[in-house]
Amino acid sequence: MFSDAEQADSTAQDYDLYEIEESGELICITISGPDTYFEFKGKGFGLQNDLAELYSRHIGVRLRMEVAHDTAEVISRLRKHEADIAAIQLNPAPGTLRCINGWLVNKESTQLHQSINEWYKPEFVTLVQKRTSSPAPVRRTPRPVMLDASAGRICQYDVLLQRHASSIGWDWRLLAAQCYQESAFDPHAVSWAGAQGLMQIMPATAVHLGVKGDIFDPETNIEASVRYLQQLNLTFNDIPGQVARIPYILAAYNGGVNHVRDAMALTRKHGLDDHQWRNVEDFILKLSQPLYYRDPVVTSGYLRGAETHGYVRSIMERWAQYRGQARNYSKASTPAPSKRSKNPTQIRRPDFYPSDPL
Repeated sequence: MFSDAEQADSTAQDYDLYEIEESGELICITISGPDTYFEFKGKGFGLQNDLAELYSRHIGVRLRMEVAHDTAEVISRLRKHEADIAAIQLNPAPGTLRCINGWLVNKESTQLHQSINEWYKPEFVTLVQKRTSSPAPVRRTPRPVMLDASAGRICQYDVLLQRHASSIGWDWRLLAAQCYQESAFDPHAVSWAGAQGLMQIMPATAVHLGVKGDIFDPETNIEASVRYLQQLNLTFNDIPGQVARIPYILAAYNGGVNHVRDAMALTRKHGLDDHQWRNVEDFILKLSQPLYYRDPVVTSGYLRGAETHGYVRSIMERWAQYRGQARNYSKASTPAPSKRSKNPTQIRRPDFYPSDPL
């Protein structure tokens, strides 16, 4: 008779390509990084992620990416059969794991080893590297930053932006600034990450929000975006003050909630107040550096920090400009005068983080 441990080990050793196909899922483990795996707008990217996606499609199963904190965890979990392949450049100890075209598999997974070997072509790496390292910009036809400054009109979607911004208590000019940053007011824009429409809604986000209509329809897209912004507002309700919360919401909209929380955790670890965006934004940038995205307090790994940091700064700058140029039609969203100025629409000094209410 076999012990429970022996029976479990025997079952694990029998797990090969056929069982993967039967389960409908390939589990790939790696570590976070720009050349391995990272999340952006809730979707996986990176060289190893894209190669694993290609292979999973080849064998007709879905892909589940698992991220370990270090290479020791990768090897340990692969040996325990908690993953099918390890997408990482390592030389394993002889007799334990097989290395096949840069991936590691368990030695007894002979069918999987053979399948990867027959599928793999060197040009896959070149193709994926080019797409990952130099993603194409948003495909869009830019409109003017300001449609009619003399009339205080920002764009042709002003009415829609005003209507939906008021539903969450935002200044519609802030929503307009975000809309321009996302798509330059092009309702047909599509990004390298697959985001769509005026407010660049990801298809998975549209599903999550229960969007039924055409995501490229301006009102459908703006309405979905505002609902998502409201969810993010609730997620960051630990940040006191509606205006103080804005950069956190914008950063999460662009880079993902978990990455923002990681930056906040790093901020606290370094003895700074994580409720002050000026502190947190520095660690948003640093999440593109291995020293920081591999820190034990970080849960979601690498972030294209410069992109998210620039995204927030650009929107806040443009909002300040719009507040000085565009008419505010809704009394509910009219900013109260600042203590620093009697003019509520004055363009502020370039820290772009106004302290007065929306």
